[in-house]
Amino acid sequence: MSGHGTESFAELPVAPKPPLRRFHQARWDEPVIFELSQPGRRGIAVSEPGAPRVELPESVRRVEAPKLPEMSQLHVLRHYLRLSQENLGVDLNIDVGQGTCTMKYSPKVNDRFANAIAELHPLQPEESVQGVLEIYWRLEQMLAEISGMSRVSLQPGSGSAAIYTNIAMIRAYHAANGDGHRDQVITTMFSHPSNAACAKTAGYEVITLMPDADGYPDIEALRAAIGPRTAALMITNPEDTGIFNPRIREFVDLVHSVGGLACYDQANANGILGITRARDAGFDLCHFNLHKTFSTPHACGGPAAGACGVSPALEPFLPGPTVEEDAGRFFLKVPEKSVGKIRPFLGVTPNIVRAYAWIMAMGAEGLREVAETAALNNNYLMHKVLQIPGASAPWDKRRIEQVRYSWQELSEETGVHSEEIGVRAADFGVHYWTSHHPYLVPEPFTLEPTESYSKEDLDEYAAILAHVADEARRDPEFVKGAPYNQTIHKIDPTSLDDPKQWSPTWRAYVRKHLTGKD
Repeated sequence: MSGHGTESFAELPVAPKPPLRRFHQARWDEPVIFELSQPGRRGIAVSEPGAPRVELPESVRRVEAPKLPEMSQLHVLRHYLRLSQENLGVDLNIDVGQGTCTMKYSPKVNDRFANAIAELHPLQPEESVQGVLEIYWRLEQMLAEISGMSRVSLQPGSGSAAIYTNIAMIRAYHAANGDGHRDQVITTMFSHPSNAACAKTAGYEVITLMPDADGYPDIEALRAAIGPRTAALMITNPEDTGIFNPRIREFVDLVHSVGGLACYDQANANGILGITRARDAGFDLCHFNLHKTFSTPHACGGPAAGACGVSPALEPFLPGPTVEEDAGRFFLKVPEKSVGKIRPFLGVTPNIVRAYAWIMAMGAEGLREVAETAALNNNYLMHKVLQIPGASAPWDKRRIEQVRYSWQELSEETGVHSEEIGVRAADFGVHYWTSHHPYLVPEPFTLEPTESYSKEDLDEYAAILAHVADEARRDPEFVKGAPYNQTIHKIDPTSLDDPKQWSPTWRAYVRKHLTGKD
């Protein structure tokens, strides 16, 4: 439960302790935009000179105008600027505490590239969107090389959608081979929970492997679990502890020995780019989160983009349509045994463009440097965090791109819990994520520095955690009362656990909370 393997940092010069940055979040009592609407208010969108006027056919015109807020340009500007001042994010703060979500800097030039295709319509004829189709095709080739797979689909709209796509292809593959009776999927406790959730949603029984004494998935438990009912192993490596499983090929071979497929969750590929590939470890399928590893910000859960890679045997089952190339012309085709569409149209095109631009800018050497820098940053931050009294990291070994730490010692001494330390850290303009449930690591917090942050950033973040840990010892009730510098203070969390109170749209909010109708 200590910082094993960090002795190589011992000779580093000790930097002066950075002063904690003064921070106070802006607070606006800002209504929902529909509440700001006033009949008759208008904003003007000026067309570019020479822009053609398009007359829509009668068949696609609305019968009545959409019920949008009526506001002036100035009021729209004020509204969204005020909201932006109440947010934190990768462009504003040291965002290493988002844990497994890989918050990294996205070059703003990539947004310009993505905006350049904003006017395209997904139903345009193929001949009019050859450039976009070529970007899809070329990005698929790049991701196939990065993963070692033979083909890639960019259709999934998120990482979880990509996992579900892989589950759909696994089911279709077994059905086509007369193995439709295979109804079990094996995953691990520290793999991304979407693997278990997607498999369960698809109707599979889920078997979860717990870690062994060394922190690796228990291979003996895998031997006991596999059999004629095994459809697939769905595993993240490195897992959400940051620990890479050196016996991963043995896991894959065991599953193959009983006729199952092996699926590699590479949503957090930041630490392995250019170093290890899914196919080289024997995997049949894999997926990436383009909004984590390849430029696009995580964006509060969307819009995301997933990418599924498959071996030759799985190619006929790819979601359709796929983008094909013939003599420099690009066209769409539905694979022979396609599982069908996973989302409308081809994929989340702006994120595809960002990922393509990012990989083109990095090149093969740059991608490997991303992984090396991410791993270096992570192990340096681990060295700093483990110097804080009360912080620990289970399983004494180096990590790859993230670490799941524990405040168990500090919590037992002070009564302050990990969530409360994270809330107090927000008073300094940063935050962190605890962990997926269940909390197998007690009082957890998960940090993932990525390649984007400097040594000074990491020193500042560690200094904030050290300060809050010291506060917890000196005045635990003060830490429990946080936040003090944020837009809100304590809130009642009960509504978050009651689906009947959830309001995903303004109309649902009006119906449930303003009119009292269910």
